[in-house]
Amino acid sequence: MAMGQQHPSMIRIQEIQKEIRESRRLVVSFSGTQSDREYKHLESSLTKLLFELDAIDTDGKSDIQHGRKSAVNELEGLLKELEQIATHPSRLKVERVFGDAQQLVTNELSSAGGLITEEFADRIQEIIFQLTQVKTGGKIGLRKARYRALTRICAVQDIIENCIGRQALSLPLSTDMHPSVPKIHSVLSEVSKARWDVIGLLMNLNALENCAHLSRVLTGLLMQLDAVDVTGQSEVRNYRKRVVHEINCLLEHLEMESEGEAAASYDLAQNESIKQIEGIRQKTTQLKQKLLQLENVCDDHFKSKSELQSLLTELDKIDIGKNPCIREARRRSVVDVQAVIAYVDLKESLEKRRNMEEQLKDEHASQKAVWQVLNDLSEFQKQVLSFDGFRTDKNYMRLEEMLTKQLLALDAVETQGNDGAKVARKQAVKFAQNILNYLDMKTDEWEY
Repeated sequence: MAMGQQHPSMIRIQEIQKEIRESRRLVVSFSGTQSDREYKHLESSLTKLLFELDAIDTDGKSDIQHGRKSAVNELEGLLKELEQIATHPSRLKVERVFGDAQQLVTNELSSAGGLITEEFADRIQEIIFQLTQVKTGGKIGLRKARYRALTRICAVQDIIENCIGRQALSLPLSTDMHPSVPKIHSVLSEVSKARWDVIGLLMNLNALENCAHLSRVLTGLLMQLDAVDVTGQSEVRNYRKRVVHEINCLLEHLEMESEGEAAASYDLAQNESIKQIEGIRQKTTQLKQKLLQLENVCDDHFKSKSELQSLLTELDKIDIGKNPCIREARRRSVVDVQAVIAYVDLKESLEKRRNMEEQLKDEHASQKAVWQVLNDLSEFQKQVLSFDGFRTDKNYMRLEEMLTKQLLALDAVETQGNDGAKVARKQAVKFAQNILNYLDMKTDEWEY
């Protein structure tokens, strides 16, 4: 039936269905909470459509009744989905962790008098780790919420690490050194104030500031520095260069207002960098399975080790952009490759010792004891590499217990003042701890 011959009620239902399709896109990508203005607007729009549908006269026609009922069910489903996203435990955890970050920034600003401390940097890193552990179950809205919180806090981390790095380089130059130095000091003082303004803006703490205003302020400071005469003064020129670099970093982070709007930023299923990392993980798994089947060191060990090292090179070239989830995914893949290489290295070292039995007969007893533990660790490392389970599994608890026992065995080795034994024990302890850390990483249920 042509549109002009359709019942007016059916025409309105079809118009509403078109609005529902547009609303679905907004609901699926919604990343806020119930207190957000966007939530209230979406909820109001969907409720209004429900009222409109309820007011439509079906005129007793079954097709109109069916169309109206179908549209009502869709709308009620969208309202429920919107509420579930806004009240999802993971969404609330993101909000809670971001709130902790806001409180941390507020406390640091008031207690440290505007200075950046290493303790502050450590706390920010802990918060980032908490956010990377939030599970999203693949839901776009939850991924978006986690990503936006992460990118903002990671921007703050970059700012404070850059500041700490600058503080560690050297103290500002003496004002007596050159007439331009006091001018750079003055600009640096303004940069220090602007730094906290940028941090406050990123953390949604300063409602009076906006990106455009701060950008103008920082650009003005750059112009002041550009006008400073540093001719023939390399130290002064380098001082100015460091301040310019910090301003440019702050300007870059002011672009965060537009971060996270494109689906590709937070929905990583089709992200090219993640695809590359996943491809490398598959290659690592294949090489690992091949190596675990070999009982003795042979040419295949050296060939596989070379392939693993090339995978590390590939991982190093992957573009992680500003996405901390991709950065963590790459880090974990690097650790995975390194764990397999460490296994091959230990196997090679143990094989070499077996072939040097005569030369090692006078080796210090403490060193022999350390190598005996390493021999046991090699077997447990093999089991950890092949382990594919959860922390609640009996095998996990057994491996954790046995690795802990190896650490205790190393702790019990008396080096008797032998420098070689001390170094060997220290390296063996680090090796055992790395295996334990790798076991933990494999079972922490992390998702990108």
